[in-house]
Amino acid sequence: MNALELHSICKTYGSQRALENISLSVPTGSRTVIVGPSGSGKTTLLRMIAGFEFPDTGRLSLNGQTLVDSTHEVPAHQRLIGYVPQDGALFPHMTVAANIGFGLSIKGRAKQERVAELMDSVALDANMVNRWPHELSGGQQQRVALARALAQQPRLMLLDEPFSALDTGLRAAMRKLVARLLADAGVTTILVTHDQSEALSFADQLAVMRQGRLVQSGHPLDLYRYPDDEQTALFLGEAVVMPARIEAGWAHCDLGRIPVNNHRNNKSAQIMLRPEQLQLVSIQPGPAEAAGCRALVTERDFSGNTCTVTVELESLVFGAPPGRSLMVRSSGMYAPPTGSAVHVSTIGHAHVLSEA
Repeated sequence: MNALELHSICKTYGSQRALENISLSVPTGSRTVIVGPSGSGKTTLLRMIAGFEFPDTGRLSLNGQTLVDSTHEVPAHQRLIGYVPQDGALFPHMTVAANIGFGLSIKGRAKQERVAELMDSVALDANMVNRWPHELSGGQQQRVALARALAQQPRLMLLDEPFSALDTGLRAAMRKLVARLLADAGVTTILVTHDQSEALSFADQLAVMRQGRLVQSGHPLDLYRYPDDEQTALFLGEAVVMPARIEAGWAHCDLGRIPVNNHRNNKSAQIMLRPEQLQLVSIQPGPAEAAGCRALVTERDFSGNTCTVTVELESLVFGAPPGRSLMVRSSGMYAPPTGSAVHVSTIGHAHVLSEA
């Protein structure tokens, strides 16, 4: 069952089209992430769902209730949708307790107990109840904002880049905490972000936007492994993209003959491999050589447990220009040194992006 349904949502500001024919279904209890570069329309779409803005055309429904169509528009305060903005937007003149309980209709002890319950649910210490927003860390402020949104028992939770201002380590911890809290509460969630790693780790469903259009949606692993086009492939992570000739499930390319996930015959196509699909084996003296394509290590980017190695291919297949460089992820401890000769082999299937 789907909680949220978007049908052909369009929005124009003057001569600029911000959203063009957006259709998306969000399953009940799921975490959907809308990701895209700045200016892609993702925040505009989130504001349409919240009711802060309205589309020019299209229909939006939540749990079977139509919120927007050609005849009427339900205002934001009647939608029962929680919203956590990027900066938390806490009221600076209110304590933690007052911020969390701002929209609660109950009074007295019942309200205090509900605030305490919400604070516990987002892992805030009870002794913070009388603190002011400026006395909290960034992560604590975000948890107060989340508790305030949860207090309304929303049918849908909207998160507008809530982790972007946090330090890297805290961002990952907060992301896991929020995902667990929302899953435990059974709240359907939509997160907007421009951070691809955040999107891939948080989402049950990923929706990629570009220039006001929804270009691809689905399970994060499917989009990472099988992007529709090169732009999507590169936005979701590092990728090795090269021309190839496809014959009977095999690509003939700079790396030699490698299997692909497309069995159609194409004179030419673009194929994609993720760097972790490439393996390096040092060339040892002697007659025996590993299978694969010969290359020279030209650069190493060591980062502890992993190392990104840049190699320059020596052999040419399928007429590519000489010296094609590829990035390969290797173990940090056992990565071959710069200047060493290696064989490059592949793991799994290459993905056929498009016909040339």
